[in-house]
Amino acid sequence: MASYIALIHKEAQSDFGVSFPDLPGCVTAGRTLDEARAFAVEALALHIEGLVADGETIPIASDLETIMADRANRKAVAVLVELRARVPKTVRVNITLPEDALAEIDRYAENAGTTRSGLIVRATREFIRAA
Repeated sequence: MASYIALIHKEAQSDFGVSFPDLPGCVTAGRTLDEARAFAVEALALHIEGLVADGETIPIASDLETIMADRANRKAVAVLVELRARVPKTVRVNITLPEDALAEIDRYAENAGTTRSGLIVRATREFIRAA
């Protein structure tokens, strides 16, 4: 099973952010370290699934030495995140939303470094967990 190194970082007054140096644009965040790590597993799977769906090459994972050689990465905590053995199949859906709501979703997703689909999946799962 493939694994990628994720970097968990924390700024004052923010959640724990997670990024994958080998996968630009693959980011997530969580209120706690455990939540951030759990969301990292989901973000990695969704990102790889998107690469596959777009016919893109899946990058080879760098080793810890290479990632930590970059001084910018040294303030973060490095964790190994395993890619799920079976990536769920992506299904395209058609939904109807008010135009202003869609614009708000897109702005938030862009600022969070994720996609519209990724944000909707994450928000929905958080909503279901909280229910």
